[in-house]
Amino acid sequence: MIAQNPMSRASTHSSQAINVRTISQQQKLRSVAQKILLQVNSKLGGELWTVWVIAFLLARQSVMGFVASINSSITRWYSRVTFQGPNEELINGFTVCLLDALHKYHEVNHYLPERIVVYRDGVSDGQLKIVEQYEIPQLIKCFETFPSYEPKLVFIVVKKRISTTLYSCAGSSFGAPSPGTVLDHTLTQKDWMDFYLMAHHIRQGCGLPTHYITLYNTANLTPDHLQRLTFKMCHLYWNWPGTIRVPAPCKYAHKLAYLSGQYLHSEPSIQLADKLFFL
Repeated sequence: MIAQNPMSRASTHSSQAINVRTISQQQKLRSVAQKILLQVNSKLGGELWTVWVIAFLLARQSVMGFVASINSSITRWYSRVTFQGPNEELINGFTVCLLDALHKYHEVNHYLPERIVVYRDGVSDGQLKIVEQYEIPQLIKCFETFPSYEPKLVFIVVKKRISTTLYSCAGSSFGAPSPGTVLDHTLTQKDWMDFYLMAHHIRQGCGLPTHYITLYNTANLTPDHLQRLTFKMCHLYWNWPGTIRVPAPCKYAHKLAYLSGQYLHSEPSIQLADKLFFL
């Protein structure tokens, strides 16, 4: 229908003006007709499309991914996620997840672990004392939930964001160190037992190791034991057939936290806790 210009007369009804020359081009008729329908729909009060505006409240929250092994061969995993606001302490969710993992371990094995090794990621240099004086005692206190349960605890901080680089020297040429290279002197600290580990293979460029700082060790594991254990844990990430830069549970926890914070925006179903659904 070709209507007159609505501005030529006063009218209380909606109208649509169409230029005859516009609809006379057969090759553009379909596109023109679609646009006219959209205009008519709008004038009649219709809604053409919308944009979902999502308020990401989680931007002010911290997301913690927690992954623990629940068998002696370290091939089965239990995972949890906690969301915490800016005024909440991370340790609150940490202890809850640890207790859940211990309950699950007992359910699977019918006994509790005698030794627990914690790899804690996401700690800056300025937070080391806080972790040592506050987080670790809270973890130890949660063991009191179980009667007469006093496991040996090892607490290791994992630091990836460091400026240290390692090189290997063969004759007159320099290159990246081979996987398994450990540096536990000269660059290490005097207050804690720490070491640098190059666990992954570098194809080009310099080697970026990971810095491990042992803040607590009642299992009396020697530096050699801790270094060997950490390197072996870097072999257990099932998305990659070789070694990765950090122990597998750290990588699993990172992927879980990213999935939950960026896409799920909530805790995954508890029925998925014993599955690596986030790989």
